[in-house]
Amino acid sequence: MLLTAGLCLALVGLVWAVFGQAAGFGFVNYDDDQYVYNNATVAKGLSIKAVAWAFTHAQVGNWIPLTTLSHMLDCEIFGLAAGGHHLVNVLWHAANAVLLFLVLRQMTGRLWRCAFVAALFAVHPLRAESVAWVSERKDVLSGFFFILAIGAYARQVCRPSRVNYLILTLLFALGLMAKSMVATLPFVLLLLDYWPLGRLRNKHDFLPMVAEKIPLFALAAAACAVTALAPELLVTGVHRLPLLERAGNAMVSYAVYLRQMLFPVGLATPYPYPPGGHPLWKVGAAFALLAAISAWVVTMRKKAPVLLVGWLWYLGMLLPVIGIVQISKDAAHADRYTYLPEIGLVLGITWAVAEWTSRWRHQREILGSATAVMVCALAVTGHQQASYWKDDKTLWTHSLACTLGNSSAHNNLGLAYAKEGSVEKSIAEFDLAIEFNPAEGELYYNRGISYLMKGDLDQAIAQFRRGLELKPAAVEIHNNLGVALLNKGYPQEALQQFQESLRIEPDNADAHYDLGGLLLKYHKLDEAIGQFREAVALDPEKAEAFDNLGNALSMKGDDDNAIGQYEKALAIEPNNAATRCNLANALARTGRRKEAIAHYRRVLELKPGQVEVQGDLAWWLATSPEGALRDGKAAVALATQANQSSGGGNAMVLRILAAAYAEDGNYPMAAQTAQKALDLANAQGNAALVGVVQKDIRLYESGNPVRSPSIR
Repeated sequence: MLLTAGLCLALVGLVWAVFGQAAGFGFVNYDDDQYVYNNATVAKGLSIKAVAWAFTHAQVGNWIPLTTLSHMLDCEIFGLAAGGHHLVNVLWHAANAVLLFLVLRQMTGRLWRCAFVAALFAVHPLRAESVAWVSERKDVLSGFFFILAIGAYARQVCRPSRVNYLILTLLFALGLMAKSMVATLPFVLLLLDYWPLGRLRNKHDFLPMVAEKIPLFALAAAACAVTALAPELLVTGVHRLPLLERAGNAMVSYAVYLRQMLFPVGLATPYPYPPGGHPLWKVGAAFALLAAISAWVVTMRKKAPVLLVGWLWYLGMLLPVIGIVQISKDAAHADRYTYLPEIGLVLGITWAVAEWTSRWRHQREILGSATAVMVCALAVTGHQQASYWKDDKTLWTHSLACTLGNSSAHNNLGLAYAKEGSVEKSIAEFDLAIEFNPAEGELYYNRGISYLMKGDLDQAIAQFRRGLELKPAAVEIHNNLGVALLNKGYPQEALQQFQESLRIEPDNADAHYDLGGLLLKYHKLDEAIGQFREAVALDPEKAEAFDNLGNALSMKGDDDNAIGQYEKALAIEPNNAATRCNLANALARTGRRKEAIAHYRRVLELKPGQVEVQGDLAWWLATSPEGALRDGKAAVALATQANQSSGGGNAMVLRILAAAYAEDGNYPMAAQTAQKALDLANAQGNAALVGVVQKDIRLYESGNPVRSPSIR
């Protein structure tokens, strides 16, 4: 008992040594945005409404409600701190390694063999994608229920009862709701009936064994049907490969997974399809290898039945994701798909080697040493492989070093460069991505966004138009083409793009927001307000829509309601300096100067050196009717900074500086500074400012400060 507990702790320690580093990793731009940090519903955490949403919405083409709920729980606990999400993945994987050890020991009674299988499962580099990638929570979560279900089945075999069968069925259902790939569980249970449970003694036992699993097969079929109905699961259109090419890729992938299990080098994400498919010689060689292994394990079925079980476990569990039914347009195969299937291979090889060497004089010492070396080598390699997932640039740079023609990696590296503001580097990566995959509209869209960031509107418009030729129903491309056209000075064409977006997807918050922005720019305030209200109703987390709704209301003279919108925007993005400044201005206009001053101060903490904000704050500190709010010295300091930043040539800033001097009691300097403001206002033909500054000068010459309810 103590030895078993010690081995369990050792497995947890191995997992932590290899994958514990992930607790310091960030999210990556490979599905993590859609599953977690840009998914508004998930990011808000758990609620009754969110639970219902998880069961009625697919995620990135997968119906995985249990996994979605686990992401929501993480957000409830950790927010969007990526380390917490990674930590949970690591803990699930550690639990799976321990469970695998205990369940195998329960069925076989072999302590050290089971420990070895679990240790290889725990540390193998092929596990890195499933464990160190937040989006692959579905692997570690479904694996947990898959292994538990095997344990429950072993218990049901020993002690048949309706309760035990119900527990088995429930665990299977939970696994399916985490990832439908575990639909192969009933098949695996049939293999376990053959070995190690020994229930299939002859051909007459087969049909009864199948019959008792009919509820499980039915549940698997139902889950597959629901998953197949999920939008975007199956690849269609130009990215769908011919059947023969998919079959050839499946043969090669089976062989590649074998090689990667034995020699885990050059692992990457994703592995692109070779142009035109694999050469016939490679497909033929892979088929010959698979056929030879299959024939061999069949001939060995009496001497070593575990080999047949392990081999069929591997082939059968990979079948749903091997590519005959194409579910990925950019991955010929993927490390994550081996998470559960390769347990069967390791199981078969471990038992076979142990049996074949049973007569060696020093078997325990030789196999013990070999085991230690192997586990340590794989742990070191696994640690290195996991380290590539720490951030976007590290991940995609490594992937490009290990693969050729990897359009997806170039695209994602381009997105990483764009995020950090390295626009030229991002464009170069998008160029390469398009070179390898010229039929993907999203790549032109991404390149267009980079040109938009660069300020090259003509190129941005050209890229968006090309993207729409390939993806005419892409709402985000229509929206951003509209933005580019609007900035280029083509409002009518921009309007057409926003309207097309809403025709395709009437409930698209971005389209309503962008259309509202166009209407606001041309002072169609009521229509703009309507669009912004639609946007915030559809996406209550869209802070910029609340901000612009506030702007439209403010322009209409409704500052009281504008304030409420600004406050909603700040509740979502409290460090948005522009929104806080808008709120401060609206508060000042409604006479709530004390609150306005507090917000102006916060704006300058967030973004120091803003001339207009320094001036506005200085004005209220100098001229507020409420004596408790005035501070002449602070006003002089702020206005002096603003005047220096503007080069001394801003008449309004000079007027504010003059008012600050007056509040500080320096009337001669106030009058002198106001005269400079007057001269500039006259030179600029600003008659309105000339009039107010003349009044200011008369006050200063009579030894009186300015007291004003407004700054204009």
